[in-house]
Amino acid sequence: MKSLKNFHFFEDWMQRYEYMIELGKSLPLIDEEYKTDNHIIKGCQSKVWIHAALEKEQVNFTADSDAIITKGIIAILIRVFSNQRPKAILEANTEFIDKIGLKEHLSPTRANGLASMIKQIKMYAVAFQTQLN
Repeated sequence: MKSLKNFHFFEDWMQRYEYMIELGKSLPLIDEEYKTDNHIIKGCQSKVWIHAALEKEQVNFTADSDAIITKGIIAILIRVFSNQRPKAILEANTEFIDKIGLKEHLSPTRANGLASMIKQIKMYAVAFQTQLN
């Protein structure tokens, strides 16, 4: 969670938002073939697409969004959850979101979108864990 530790170096939330935007720019982009309604996250105000693939028993995510802050949010989640085993994703707590102060600095609609993104990531993990059993 190296990228998350960097949040504590910024003194105000404008700097943190700028950092999130930079993370969004470095996001491993989803292939255009996955920018469909099947991969869109329901519950987000902006459009967010996420795709997951199981490779060597680890889940790898790619994503994109049409909104720059939202793209930064999904980039944070992908940095945390990619290259993890499905079981680890399912057992992971999301208190890091509170520790970096993200949830309290999001609008209610973005906070709902964040919850929907986490839910979708965990749903992928459930599906892959079932495949591995």
